[in-house]
Amino acid sequence: MKENQKNQLEASFGQSISVKDASLWYSDFQAIKSISIEIPEKKVTAFIGPSGCGKSTLLKCFNRMNDLVQGCKITGEFLIGDVDIYGKIDVNELRKNVGMVFQKPNPFPMSVYDNIAYGPRTFGIHKRSELDEIVEESLKQAAMWEELKDRLNKSALGLSGGQQQRLCIARALAVKPKILLMDEPTSALDPISTGKIEELCDELKKTATIVIVTHNMQQAARISDYTGFFLLGELVEYAETDEIFTSPKDERTEKYITGRFG
Repeated sequence: MKENQKNQLEASFGQSISVKDASLWYSDFQAIKSISIEIPEKKVTAFIGPSGCGKSTLLKCFNRMNDLVQGCKITGEFLIGDVDIYGKIDVNELRKNVGMVFQKPNPFPMSVYDNIAYGPRTFGIHKRSELDEIVEESLKQAAMWEELKDRLNKSALGLSGGQQQRLCIARALAVKPKILLMDEPTSALDPISTGKIEELCDELKKTATIVIVTHNMQQAARISDYTGFFLLGELVEYAETDEIFTSPKDERTEKYITGRFG
């Protein structure tokens, strides 16, 4: 791709997500059924609902992770800003702009420094002084610089689970994504590490849009601005978080959040 075309594409990626009439099948199984949703920029949006209801599947559509699944078919429209992400685009560029943090920490088997420098190097930054800056800034954003500044050359695999997950967030931030997708990022963590990641989300939304899948409704209520409730592949209800938790419009939402099913 020519440099100027690449720059145009980079510039046109926005920070809002718009989905219209999206459906997804894994072979014969329909995992998402005609979902439409508008996710605003620089807010935290939470997806809640029982296991297997389509939350993570929809999340992975936003950076085309489902492309990697054999027999997956997707219909509908997915826009990030004004860019049709299932049109003719550079998927690597999409994933640079739309970062992802998974349920289990997955640091690379290399040093803390090299974990964070990995993305910037992939996108052509090799100058040591620039990489040093990116590593420091990303660790500061993930509230880890003080913990790790003397351990940059140690293996990331030697960190605790909570530290590894925050390192994965720092690694995602190193390429300056406009959107950060988080798939149950705290489900395997202790309460203190969970609290640190929740604080981090509040800080990160100053510069990035965050979409988080969580089974923890208290977490959704604490950190999100908007919440979507999913059930059996459908988006049952989507509104500001306060409204979802205090006056849901759908009886199924109310039953779920009051613990009467799910």
